[in-house]
Amino acid sequence: MDQPKSSIAIFCETRAEWMITAQACFRRNFPLVTFYATLGEEAIAFGLNETGVTHLVTSVELLETKLKIPKLKHVIYVDQKKVSTEGYPAGLSIHSMQAVQELGAAVVKPQPSDLAVVMYTSGSTGRPKGVMIVHSNLIAGMTGQCERIPGLGPDDTYIAYLPLAHVLEMTAEISCVTYGCRIGYSSPQTLSDQSTKIKKGSKGDSSVLRPTLMAAVPEIMDRINKNVMSKVQEMSFIQKKLFTLGYNYKLEQIRRGYDAPLCNALLFRKVKKLLGGRVRMMLSGGAPLSAATQRFMNVCFCCPVGQGYGLTETCGAGTITEVADISTGRVGAPLLCCEIRLRDWAEGGYTSKDKPNPRGEILIGGPNVTMGYYRNDSNNQDFFADENGQRWFCTGDVGEIYPDGCLQIVDRKKDLVKLQAGEYVSLGKVESALKNCALIDNICAYANSEQNYVISFVVPNQKKLTELAKQRGIVATWEELCTHPDMEREVLREIKEVASSIKLQRFEIPVKVVLSPEPWTPETGLVTDAFKLKRKELKNHYLHHIERMYGGK
Repeated sequence: MDQPKSSIAIFCETRAEWMITAQACFRRNFPLVTFYATLGEEAIAFGLNETGVTHLVTSVELLETKLKIPKLKHVIYVDQKKVSTEGYPAGLSIHSMQAVQELGAAVVKPQPSDLAVVMYTSGSTGRPKGVMIVHSNLIAGMTGQCERIPGLGPDDTYIAYLPLAHVLEMTAEISCVTYGCRIGYSSPQTLSDQSTKIKKGSKGDSSVLRPTLMAAVPEIMDRINKNVMSKVQEMSFIQKKLFTLGYNYKLEQIRRGYDAPLCNALLFRKVKKLLGGRVRMMLSGGAPLSAATQRFMNVCFCCPVGQGYGLTETCGAGTITEVADISTGRVGAPLLCCEIRLRDWAEGGYTSKDKPNPRGEILIGGPNVTMGYYRNDSNNQDFFADENGQRWFCTGDVGEIYPDGCLQIVDRKKDLVKLQAGEYVSLGKVESALKNCALIDNICAYANSEQNYVISFVVPNQKKLTELAKQRGIVATWEELCTHPDMEREVLREIKEVASSIKLQRFEIPVKVVLSPEPWTPETGLVTDAFKLKRKELKNHYLHHIERMYGGK
């Protein structure tokens, strides 16, 4: 094997071998270079070339994409399969993970300041950036996170299904290993009994594993929320009425600081079973979770749903809500490992003088703040050290601090667009408001400064839209429905209704819509692995629609 401090890359789905590789690299002081399994070939080639990696750990499935990387000498595959070595460059050796394990190697203890991980973020803009995380960053970040999870220990079982190349999942799993929790490996397609890759009548991974802890991105929670609610809609009138009564009663009890054991036993036991029935805490991160979904998960799954905020650049750490905090929409107070500061952003209209609470750009400082981007000086201006030598990162997110020290994310600098008449529109605010529409599964708002109105691209809810078409007597394929003017009008009508009920400004409400028959997944390249919108890619993807909607053609 190589000398300590030479990097090893991993390009693989979430599975036990990923974590085994990471732990082996940490112990032997090999920096680990991580890539999302869904990053395009070009982006991975860019990252491997930039870091000059000679050893790559991957799965047979991904190996078959036959990456053409000049410096690569060894590829280690994690499956039990036999691999044909034909068609690969002459200087490349291919090994199974078992063969490498048998070689063994002496443990070389890393220093706290040694590089542990170069984590390539799929980034919502431009080329992927490699974030340099040293060992002391990892320890600081996870110390902060673990302190917010009461009773973490060997009695816990964690279900792992998010991408391990994402800082949220990687730090969650390393924390589990540290505290002796069991980890069960799953995937988004096999998570519950209703998941797409589970045969009808078979059990999903959650039912078999019965986890006690779970991390989720809002996209997954929104999906669970919509699934349960569509099942409620199918109930008889009396059952529906009972569910609504029980839901509202428990909601009121939670607000008063109590629980509703009878409702839990009679109404929510079935819902709780969807995730195995033993989940004691759920943590959401990666993107803002809507208040409606947070409340819904809280009530129906009978467990606290904590929201956290952090970035790859801060080793995933920043804030996490306390278990007893039943407010929604907030991301909690700063963790033990860091401090948070707001910086005025006058152009966007956010300052420390704002009433009722100070607002501004969020700056995170502390030992969890990473060392910057790998060989990427042009982007490193977002990091700085203060007079005491503490490192800070400027997040680009806009926050509001409440009197109890909790933070709420209210905007993102990149999401703010100035319309022709001078009004500012926060695209993120419009999207999170309109995601509550029953007809909408996902939405991207778009505006530019030459125009005076907002437009939107929508992934409609197939079930709801098809039902609506039936009621209107429209017979068509799903693709045809999505281009049908009547359906576009219906979606716009619902957008208007929801927008006015949550008091969006007139100029913030999208006036035109494009319906997409295809869902946006990380594989399509239109969203990141944490399901955040990639605005640049979405804009290019819908460019001819944008020209049509703004050209009035």
